[in-house]
Parts: sequence; structure tokens; C-alpha cells
Amino acid sequence: MTKPGVGGQLAFDELGTPLRATTFVVFDLETTGVSDEDTITEFGAVKVRGGEILGEFATLVDPGRGIPPEVVSLTGITNAMVYTAPRLDAVLPAFMEFINGAVLVAHNAGFDTNFVRKACERHGYRWPKPAVVCTVQLARRVLTREEAPSCRLSALAELLGASTKPNHRALADARATVDVFHSLLERVGSIGVQTLEELHDYIPDVTPEQRRKRSMAAHLPSTPGVYLFRGPGEEVLYVGTASDLRRRVRQYFTASETRRRLREMVALAVRVDHVECAHSLEAQVRELRLLSAHKPAYNRRSKNPKQAWWLTLTDEAFPRLSLVRTPRGGALGPFRSRGLAEDAMVALQDATGLRPCTVRIPAQRASAAPCVLAELRRCQAPCAGRQTVEEYAPSTWSFVSLVAGRLLDPLRVLEQRLRTHSAAERFEQAGVDRDRLSVLVRALDRGQRLAALAEVPELIAARPDGDRGWEFAIVRHGRLASAGVARRGVPPMPVVDALAASAETVLPGEGPLRGAPAEEVALVLRWLDRPGTRMVRCSQPWTEPALAAASWRGWLTRAEAARSMEVASG
Repeated sequence: MTKPGVGGQLAFDELGTPLRATTFVVFDLETTGVSDEDTITEFGAVKVRGGEILGEFATLVDPGRGIPPEVVSLTGITNAMVYTAPRLDAVLPAFMEFINGAVLVAHNAGFDTNFVRKACERHGYRWPKPAVVCTVQLARRVLTREEAPSCRLSALAELLGASTKPNHRALADARATVDVFHSLLERVGSIGVQTLEELHDYIPDVTPEQRRKRSMAAHLPSTPGVYLFRGPGEEVLYVGTASDLRRRVRQYFTASETRRRLREMVALAVRVDHVECAHSLEAQVRELRLLSAHKPAYNRRSKNPKQAWWLTLTDEAFPRLSLVRTPRGGALGPFRSRGLAEDAMVALQDATGLRPCTVRIPAQRASAAPCVLAELRRCQAPCAGRQTVEEYAPSTWSFVSLVAGRLLDPLRVLEQRLRTHSAAERFEQAGVDRDRLSVLVRALDRGQRLAALAEVPELIAARPDGDRGWEFAIVRHGRLASAGVARRGVPPMPVVDALAASAETVLPGEGPLRGAPAEEVALVLRWLDRPGTRMVRCSQPWTEPALAAASWRGWLTRAEAARSMEVASG
């Protein structure tokens, strides 16, 4: 018997998936640009198996912003064409259903799959991490430089006799890619590549270490969970999550894994451990906790941990805003970076009158010389005795009330300042004001939603598992305390009661999130926000403040659209 992690004969179920029995979705996107700030304007996809077309998916998408002229010139997709098209949040679920269970194929696949993955993250959908084949990489492996000097889709379509001519429209380009893909498969089939796994192995840059260690995945189940690559000293090298542990870990031993860092990790690994999970939320939360515990050398998130920044008031007679890592109650955050927190701080100082200086001011008989900020009217100079503690108090109260969701006046002050600068044609300053206000609104909205969830002692939610069963999450003060499933035909409520009885005890801590890590609360909230989630029980009402920043989401959308148009226009 061959042990996991040792070379030897592969099990029968590891022999591979025949290409003729594999369902491929060949797709293409048109977008407003190439940066992470851009979005999708058109989907085009063709589902094929065994050389036959099973279906097509095509739609324009309203990007919610203007399409740059150079993109209009390239694709022919105009603002008028997408004006009545559905938004991405309406199209994405249908597209994810169309590609469900299929291998994705695209020309320059990294670009297209990255856009869809980012869209899933923004709209709260789980990215299923499908197998992907890039026709650019395959063509470079199959065709010689003399035969194909260029691997652009138009050049390959002409060379290989595609029946559809690509024209920078999604469906036409997807159809052309189908023909190119089938032609390339015919060539690799003649040299013995007959399975999906062999196809991935055939693409360049598979190291000998990757091939030798394929059996390290043999013992893994085909269930959701977390996997841990361990090194020769039992150290954890890498942690990841998967909806299918065996399939995902196998990909590290094929050409679908192109990252040099992870190929190096595979060469060092001697074993793959795993933790089975009930569903994707449990896997993601366990991954976060394992990353925090082990800090694996090959996880980027371990080298650059997301230690959030918070804004809090100092404890003194004339409080000021301070940037901290560990928040107290009433703090604003979390912010992903210090720069974003500083932008929000400046906006709050302008809106509330909180002093920008860092000197400690006595409650009485302050007699320091006022600084230049007083001359610029950005401070009332309490350091010089020009403002009493009582006169300063409304500034503190404004910040506290804004964060707590009891007041929106500071946001209106900043919006009016923006309008004033715009009317005076001080557009550069207006742009700065808009961006700072956007950062503040986004932080307030996110922080208030996270804090509202963290305040609930116990919340039990359920989601359909896609097979007439249920996935459950027991959430206590924003942390996942237990997770489980009731498969089709199993009465759900006894499962809920058992999960609640055995769930982790969570004692609330200090701060807005009651001691819970911000990343974990955000993961749980995204899972709860996904369409189809149902509330089973809640120990107290889960509510957000009456004057929360959520009411400014419309303004935020318009501001982001305006900023995108400015960037696109240069």
C-alpha cells in the first residue's frame, strides 16, 4: 500500500477525467478598462462537451459608470447600449450558475477570471476556484514561434481556421476561442494527452517535484475544508481553503499552479494535513484562525497581516483623534491602511471641529501660543485659552454620535464644503474632499454593520446547500461558534439545537467588535448577506442605528462613478 506523500502507483480515481467527458465553459468579457477599479460591460460564454455546444450565455452589463472613449472605439459598446442593460449584481448569479461544475477556458484566462473573482468578492458570492485552461498558454506550448509568431486571438483564429472571426465583442470572441481550443486539443490528443489532468501537466512549467508529489493528495476527501502543507520540520508552510479538498490540492501538482513561490513550497512539503468543514464559511474562518496561529511562510497574508487601524478619542480635557491598533468602545474603523485612516481623520476634524494638534492641553489656564492651524481657522485654539472645555464638548459629541449612528450632520457639513469648492471651480480641492468623504462614509457604514452584528449574543442562520439541504452557522458576538449541515431529508431543527448546545462559548470583549477579529466578523457578515440566507433564531434584535451611514450609499455610488470617469479621462 502506498502511503500519502510517497511516490507510487496512483489510485483508480486519480487516473484523470477524460477530455471528451469534461464540460468546458469558454468565456470572454468586455470591460471598462484593465485595472482593479474597472468593471464588466459584457459577458459571452459557450458551454461545450465532447466537441458539442450545450448552450450559450451572453448579455451586456450596465457598469454604473461611463465607458472610456478608447474602450468604445475598441469594442463598439457605447454608454447608450448599456443604459438599459442589467447591473452586474443581477447578471453575476446567472453567470455563476452557467459555469457551475465546469472547467473554465479563456484566452489570457488570468485577466478574465480575475475580473469575475473580484466581482464575486464585491457582491458576496463565493468564488468556486474552478480548474482553468488558458488558450494563450496552451497555444504557446503546442505551436512553434515560426508557426504562430503572435498568440493573439485574432491571429490564432485565422491560423487555425476558426469559423467565427473575433471582433472584441464577448460572445463572438468566446465562439472564436472555442474553435481555437478544439483545434489545439486535436493536436495534443495526437501525442497522448487524453485527460484534463494530462492537459494541465502538458502545459509548461511543471517541476519534477510537483509531479512526484501528486500522491500527497490521495488521502484527502472530496469535501469542503482547510488544507495545510507541512515541511520537513512539521512547520506549516501554507494554508488554504477548498470546496473540494482533494481536487484543489491536486492542482498544486499540475501546471495550473504557475506561482513560483508555491512551486517552491511544494518542493519543500512532505505532507498535507486537512480539516474537514461543514461548509465554505467554516473553512474560511478556520483558515483565518490557522493563519493567525501559524503565520505560514508561503502565505502572503502571513507576511502582510491585515492589522486594522482605528480612530479613537484620547482621554483628556480636550480630546483629539488618535490612530490605534487596538480599539476602545466608540472607535471608528476598521481601516485597511493607515493612509485611509488619516484621510478619514482629516475629514472628521474639518466636520466636527476636533483639534488636529497633538499637544496635551490643561483643562484650565491654557496659555500656549496658537499655531498656524488657528490662523487657517482649522482650530479654535483651546491651547491658547480661546475655547473652554464646555465650548469644545460639542466637537467630541459630534464624533461620538456620528460613529454611534445618532447623527449625520458632520457628513452634510463635508458635502456642503465639497459643493462650495466645486461651485468656486476649485475642482482639485473638491476632488480631495470627495475622496476623503467617500473614505469616511465607507468606514462608517462598514464599522456600524460589523458592530451591530458583534453586539448580538447569539444568532443562528441557515442557507440552502443547493441540494435541498441546509447549511447552518451559530454566530456569537460576531464570531463563528459552530457550523453544520442538515442534508436533504434530515429534519433541520434537531441539528440546529445540537449545534447550539455544543457551540463554542464566546465572552464579549472590549471595543466596537466586542473582541472579535474584524476579518472574521466581515466574513460572517458577507455569508449572512448572501441571497437566500434565513434567520433561524436571534437572542436579541439584530439592528443597525437609525441614522447609520447606510443612508449615504447612494451618494457613495455616485461619488465613485465620478471618480472613475475622472481616472478614465486622464
